[in-house]
Amino acid sequence: ISSSTASVYRLQVVLSVSPQSWLTEGVSVTLNCEVRNSSTGWTFRWYRLLSDSSRGAGGSYTLSPAALHHTGVYVCRAVRREPAYQRQYSNLQPLWITGESPPASLIISPSRTQHFSGDSLSLSCDPAGWRLRRYTHSGRLSDCSSGWGSVTGSTCTISTLNTSHSAVYWCQSESGGNSNPVNITVHSESPSALVGKPVTLHCKLEQSAGWSFYWFRHTQNPDNETNTATSSYTISSVTPSDGGQYWCRAGRGNPVYYTNYSDALWVNITGE
Repeated sequence: ISSSTASVYRLQVVLSVSPQSWLTEGVSVTLNCEVRNSSTGWTFRWYRLLSDSSRGAGGSYTLSPAALHHTGVYVCRAVRREPAYQRQYSNLQPLWITGESPPASLIISPSRTQHFSGDSLSLSCDPAGWRLRRYTHSGRLSDCSSGWGSVTGSTCTISTLNTSHSAVYWCQSESGGNSNPVNITVHSESPSALVGKPVTLHCKLEQSAGWSFYWFRHTQNPDNETNTATSSYTISSVTPSDGGQYWCRAGRGNPVYYTNYSDALWVNITGE
């Protein structure tokens, strides 16, 4: 079983969110801006796209309590004036804040936890009249009518799924109200492992030696990572709880420079 390649992408300014990118109003959420592989001396500015200019300074930006109007796509800008002037924008980071009882629901059919290339999928907004929107991992915001699905009433149908359909989906009203978002990942394959047997995952990296590898299951949370000195990760005796999504990434140096995460690989567990 092989995971997808964890390629090196030198994104200098990385924006992340904690505890997660969608949550209920009233709780706290913090956006963190990090300049990797660089010394100190940076100042930061925060922006929400399609909104009113800058929003604070510093390497972190906390919304407490988070409110519905904080929903949006955020970006930070890092600036350093010495030894030479440098300015760099981060990746885009969406943030969704919903009410205790969202005014609409996103209904997915068939309802399942795994989606694979070649399957079909229908997404409906309840009540009718709301439009389906999505935000992809590449930072593109679009509606079903833009060509990746076909619209019939309040339902969007994707007849043949592929990995490009991996995105966060939600329903939105004309006034800007939002349903709870749903993160859908489409897997290109569904490898299986037998209970009690060993299974090995491989992380492909087209770079020179000196890398360590980091493995994640269910979530890309560094607090729950497993580190290996080689590009493979072996589970010596598979149990049913070992099933699920896996990612890898590589790192080297001090401080550690990380690659981006690999694509997700879903491992099914079969047998007794």
